[in-house]
Amino acid sequence: MNLLRIFLSVALSSVFCIGSYAQSYSADKPLGASAQSTPAYLKNAGIDQNLNHSLPLGDHFRDENGNDVALGSYFGHRPVVMALVYYKCGMLCPQVLHGLGSALKQTGLHLGRDYEIVITSIDPTDTPADSVEAKQHFLMMLGDSSSADSVHFLTGEQAAITDLAQATGFHYVRVPGPDGKMNQFAHSSVIMIATPDGRMSKYLSGVEYQSRDVRLALVEASNHKIGSLSDLILLYCCNYTPSQGRYTVAIMRVLGLAAMGSVLMLAVVVYLLGKKPKLAV
Repeated sequence: MNLLRIFLSVALSSVFCIGSYAQSYSADKPLGASAQSTPAYLKNAGIDQNLNHSLPLGDHFRDENGNDVALGSYFGHRPVVMALVYYKCGMLCPQVLHGLGSALKQTGLHLGRDYEIVITSIDPTDTPADSVEAKQHFLMMLGDSSSADSVHFLTGEQAAITDLAQATGFHYVRVPGPDGKMNQFAHSSVIMIATPDGRMSKYLSGVEYQSRDVRLALVEASNHKIGSLSDLILLYCCNYTPSQGRYTVAIMRVLGLAAMGSVLMLAVVVYLLGKKPKLAV
C-alpha cells in the first residue's frame, strides 16, 4: 500500500508539472520557439543594399591622427573598400576586419594603387586614439604596413555617422553589454565596395570573404580600369547575387561561351578539311 501511494503521488505531481509547463508553451508555440526566434532588437540591425546610392562625401570625420577630413577626400581615383564597425567591439567587428585583411592579401591587387580602405566607427564615443589601435591591429592582419597611408580609420559625430549608415543601408541598434550599460551595438557583418565617385557598388556578407569575390567586386567598381583579361572573362561568367552577397557562376553564360567555342572549332576544322592539298610538281 505504501508503494502504491508513493507511485500515485509521483504520477500526480508529474501530471501537475506537465500541466503547468503546457500553460507556458501552448500548442501553437512549439517547445524552444522562444529560444530559436530572433530577438526583437536584431530585426532593426539588418542591411539594405543601396546599390548605386551616393555616399555623403561632404560629411566630415576625424582620421586616426585627429585631423578633420571630408569623406570625399578618400574618393575620386580608386574604388574604396569600406566597413562600418566600432573599435571597442570585442566580438564581431574584429572578425570582420580579420576576414577583410585575409581576403585582400590574396586578391593580387595593390593597396594604394588599385584601391583604398576606409573603416568608420559607428560609435560616436570612439576617439582617434581608439582608431590608431584598431588600425595597427588591422595592418598586422593585412601584412602590409608600407601602404598604411591608404588605410583610413575614422571616427565622427553622430550626425555624420547616421548619414553614412543611412546611405550605405547599414542598420544598427544599441544593446546592453555584460555590465548592463548600453555601450554595445548589434549590426550586420558585411564589407562594402564603393566606386571612385562615391556610389555603392557591392556588399559582401559574412566574416570570411572569398578573395575572388573581393577582387571581382573591386574590378567591377573601378569600371574595369584595374584587373586583367581573365578578370573580365570571369566577370562575364559570374553574376553578383545581392541576396547572397557574393558572386555565383552564370551557367547560361558559361554554356554560351562553350557553344561559341565549339562552333568556332568546328568552323576551323571544316575550313582545314576543305582546303585542297597542293600537288607536288
